[in-house]
Amino acid sequence: MSFDRKIKIAPSILSADFANFGAECQAIEEQGADWVHVDVMDGHFVPNITFGPAMCAAIRPHIKGVMDVHLMIAPVDPYIDAFAQAGADVITAHAEAGPHVHRTLQAIRAAGAKAGLALNPGTPAGAVEPLLDMVDLVCVMTVNPGFGGQKFIDMTDKIRALRAMIGDRPVHIEIDGGVDPSTAPLVTRAGADVLVAGSAVFKGGSVGNPQVYGDNIRAIRQAAEGVYA
Repeated sequence: MSFDRKIKIAPSILSADFANFGAECQAIEEQGADWVHVDVMDGHFVPNITFGPAMCAAIRPHIKGVMDVHLMIAPVDPYIDAFAQAGADVITAHAEAGPHVHRTLQAIRAAGAKAGLALNPGTPAGAVEPLLDMVDLVCVMTVNPGFGGQKFIDMTDKIRALRAMIGDRPVHIEIDGGVDPSTAPLVTRAGADVLVAGSAVFKGGSVGNPQVYGDNIRAIRQAAEGVYA
């Protein structure tokens, strides 16, 4: 997984057909997705329950590119090895999920995955500053985590602060929540390069009609890249 700052679209399979995950992952990649984003929720850290390591292992053979696993769970540390063994390329934990974030990031890297750190809307950019040399990705939540399809919360000031802090480090800024063609330019202009989108990618399409996914992905990408035109 080489590093670059080109815009990446990472559809969240939280909005996919749960009965058809393998085919959905293949469809979004064939239609231009750069990463596949997997939202893991535990019903404790966030008010919803989604997937575990076994599901990640089941879809891994259907994903050619990056499997980006976002752990909205607490505690995190006991499950890191299982998600790494399931094939996660990136494992993102929340800064708010436990008292020993540095140790969590160490454990993710020791398990062979890239280490991500997610910040809820109420958590300031400064929470990441002491950890910047331990992370490969900072995920800025632009909704309160727990459900798909929520309204975008403007976090552009936080994104700009992170971009300045990161400097030349090879660290991605990922945006998760309410990303669509209208919000994508706001976050990429501020410095983001990985855009997670759920309903904005999957709406109107299906495995039987996958070109809609492609149209949706292209619309988000063009809006995001238009910032640099």
